[in-house]
Amino acid sequence: MAPSNRQRNHTSSPNSKKDNNSKKNPRKPSGNIRKEEIITNHEFIDQVGLFYPSNDTAFKALLSARFCAAVWSHISDCDETYNYWEPSHYLLFGKGMQTWEYSPEYALRSYTYLMIHVVPAWLYHVLLQPNKMLMFYFSRCLLGLCCALCEVYFYKSVCREFGIHVARVVLVALLFNAGMFISSTAFLPSTFSMYMTLLSLGAWYKRKYELAVFTTALSAFLSWPFAALIGIPIAVDLLFRRKDWWLFLQWSLIACVAILLPMARIDSLYYGRLVVAPLNIVMYNVFTSHGPDLYGTEPWYFYFINGFLNFNIIFVAALFTPLALVAVKLLVPVKLHSAQFLPYWLSLAPLYLWLAVFCLQPHKEERFLYPVYPLICLCGGVTIDCVQKLWFRLIIKSGLHYLNHTMFLLLSALAITSAMGLSRTLALYKGYSAPMEPNSL
Repeated sequence: MAPSNRQRNHTSSPNSKKDNNSKKNPRKPSGNIRKEEIITNHEFIDQVGLFYPSNDTAFKALLSARFCAAVWSHISDCDETYNYWEPSHYLLFGKGMQTWEYSPEYALRSYTYLMIHVVPAWLYHVLLQPNKMLMFYFSRCLLGLCCALCEVYFYKSVCREFGIHVARVVLVALLFNAGMFISSTAFLPSTFSMYMTLLSLGAWYKRKYELAVFTTALSAFLSWPFAALIGIPIAVDLLFRRKDWWLFLQWSLIACVAILLPMARIDSLYYGRLVVAPLNIVMYNVFTSHGPDLYGTEPWYFYFINGFLNFNIIFVAALFTPLALVAVKLLVPVKLHSAQFLPYWLSLAPLYLWLAVFCLQPHKEERFLYPVYPLICLCGGVTIDCVQKLWFRLIIKSGLHYLNHTMFLLLSALAITSAMGLSRTLALYKGYSAPMEPNSL
């Protein structure tokens, strides 16, 4: 796969075309030239020695990691048990516990969301007659497969939009950090919203706006209404940068008809009255006197501590991405990236918009960050790449390309984040896996 245009703008010199055509005595860059635009696009991968996994390799690695999570990850949130596994057990076997959120009086939860998980488990049950434990792990493995498919789509899109030098960092972060291990196979709406984030942002980075709008709506309607926040930058791009109001309105209407109407029909049948579950949950959490604060409050820095626990230095790097990009713009002489690419302030905005809104809410839970976990990995990768460029500019000061001379920074960062992520994952398994052992189920 050839490097993206954004990557090429950071690597090929103004004289590269002339140098390519001159096979005799090719000119070597002088030591005092401090532009990164030196290697041509055709020579880039070979001369810089840029290794990156293919899409197939990435998918196999991600699928392996997600199957490990399906087998060894514990249930970390009581909502997963009582609001999703128990009602699913009721739909499959006719008995299960009910929380107040499924009471017809409140009707906050959608049975449609349950159905998309229950139907595959029901088919598995009908065809093979497995025991309940096997059905549980089958459902988890299916979630892991869905997550891996969404992740590899996101990885391909990051290769296109940000370059393969950033994408490979993102891939390692997705594979080894504890946050993805915990969230990837959880039976929670926030996990489904994370899948849709991978698809909607991946589609956006590929300029597939129809899919971006539809998957954002799917996330907001089917799983968690507040996930629509991630779609705001996509809407800004469509409405104000591209001025394509018709496409936005058309696909918003299609999403409402294709998703919301069937949801309302299914949920109304189960609740025995007209129910629009996404509307109910917004009304309860935003417009009632008690709202979610009834279940506890946390200080504003809760998500920063939690983010560091689950993503360690990648999370810290993600917080400093805006500053790193400003520093690169001021200190590293590069060509302006092509207008066909999104500006960084827009393409990375969903993470900071999400943190700004949710850090201000008194009620905080770890799962509320699940939808932006892929963005933490992406922004962390962008920051590491910026640090490499700054190191090359300010410390090395000469050479062919910044990637040739800063590989130790990249490898050190990846080794540290992977070791810390695996340590956290192992600690969670050792400390909390007992209830998940077969003899306890």
